[in-house]
Amino acid sequence: MKSLLRICLSLILIALALSAISLSAYAQEDPRRPVTDDEVNAVSKKLYCPVCENITLDACGTLACAQWREEVRLLLSEGKTPEQVIANFVARFGDRVVGTPVDPTLRALALLTPWLLSALVLLGTGVLFFRWRREGVSDVPKAKTVQPSAPAPRRTYEDYRARLEADLAARR
Repeated sequence: MKSLLRICLSLILIALALSAISLSAYAQEDPRRPVTDDEVNAVSKKLYCPVCENITLDACGTLACAQWREEVRLLLSEGKTPEQVIANFVARFGDRVVGTPVDPTLRALALLTPWLLSALVLLGTGVLFFRWRREGVSDVPKAKTVQPSAPAPRRTYEDYRARLEADLAARR
């Protein structure tokens, strides 16, 4: 009887130990959280398609973009911030995935260069215009008016026809 009791007690302890292990597995929180399409699109709008030119990841329909969007979803579900996801893509694929350089110096240079060039062109145009206005107005000679000495002969249809026939006869 004692051995039967011991066997039953051993089986109960084994069952409790196994259930404790399985319950602890169920008690653990899933490290991935659900990610909405809006969150994925918010990050995808900042990334550019690797295949197409100047199309953001959220608007592109290629297979590569679909895979990248799923990768963005996976990284966000692992708890990474959007900045970390973008930094991950930049580290792997370079600055071309974000459209503008991530380095602050290069980014400032890329954003300011068109404005500076436009300002220089406008300044140069303004200087040339004012120089032309200042010097050009007084130096322009006035046109002489010519009085016609005789009125121009009036050409008629017959004159035109005679000239045309003479030209055609000369070609033959």
